[in-house]
Amino acid sequence: MSNFSLQILIVWLNGIMKKLLNYKTAVLAAAVVFIAVMFTGCMGKEKSVTKTALKLDTVVTITVYGESDSKYIDSAFAEIDRLSAILDVNDTCSDIYRLSENAGEWIEVSVETYELLYMAQEFYTVSDGYFDVTAAPLIELWDVNGGGYLPTESEIEAAAALVNGADLQLDGNMARLAKTGMKADLGGIAKGYIADKVKEHLLSIGVKHAVIDLGGNIMLVGTKIDGSNYRVGVKNPLDKDGELLCVIEGSDETMVSSGIYERYFEHEGVKYHHIIDPYTGAPSESDLAGVTIISKNSARADALSTACLLMGREEALRLIEETPDTEAILVTRSGEVYKTTGIEKRMK
Repeated sequence: MSNFSLQILIVWLNGIMKKLLNYKTAVLAAAVVFIAVMFTGCMGKEKSVTKTALKLDTVVTITVYGESDSKYIDSAFAEIDRLSAILDVNDTCSDIYRLSENAGEWIEVSVETYELLYMAQEFYTVSDGYFDVTAAPLIELWDVNGGGYLPTESEIEAAAALVNGADLQLDGNMARLAKTGMKADLGGIAKGYIADKVKEHLLSIGVKHAVIDLGGNIMLVGTKIDGSNYRVGVKNPLDKDGELLCVIEGSDETMVSSGIYERYFEHEGVKYHHIIDPYTGAPSESDLAGVTIISKNSARADALSTACLLMGREEALRLIEETPDTEAILVTRSGEVYKTTGIEKRMK
């Protein structure tokens, strides 16, 4: 099969998958993919197996190279399901749901939940509070994923009073939201964390070459079969037709994007997107339209992509330059492109 035919097939399959989703999830799945693996070179000629499924409220695709048995991907999907059951804010049995429902009290959480909450606290600190997993009351108030709601100033003030990342407390295997009424939402970091764990899982069962795509969160496992780098296309967040901003070569790392045109609703001609600023209680008004983070750790990339978009270009560039083994591509609302110092030589 030619590379062109392979890309057409993938587009067709994604179209079929999206039709199986309800409207809300279909919009999410269609919009979040700012990055995609380019199927070029010898990848199409090597033995491989690919499977796609609806998970994490998006279209998830995993490809394992050098193998033809789908058992490896089935095992990875099972790991995604296990972690989702622990971390999904909407699952009434999850740790995160119980944490919110029991705000003000200490609850016991799993090792994975504790690890992720600890990471969330770290990013809350390094981002000067822009990355805040306690912003759930504001996220629920605007209800962008559910069709959107334009709140009043008094409603925003009431919800904002329950938002404070410093009130997320951890002790051993216990966690607590300090104030009654507080809620947590790990949507800005959980998918990245799951990508990291799925990579660990695949490596543990002998997979050496794979691409994990969690709805646009790309995790590259190892290199291509021939030892060369994968090629990943970064799409222009301002272009509705999916025009590529650039192509980046990489291996054994992750690429995660966030943008203000992923999810939004319109009211009287004004678009209100889903990335809520914990300081204003409203959708971000920073000068950035899209952020792509390249890193070894997908949870880090996930959190930073959100934080940087909220912080704006100058502060985002400063933060990324100070973060080890991490690069970024920033696109402003006016279409200007900014890159960290280490990324230029990797762009094709």
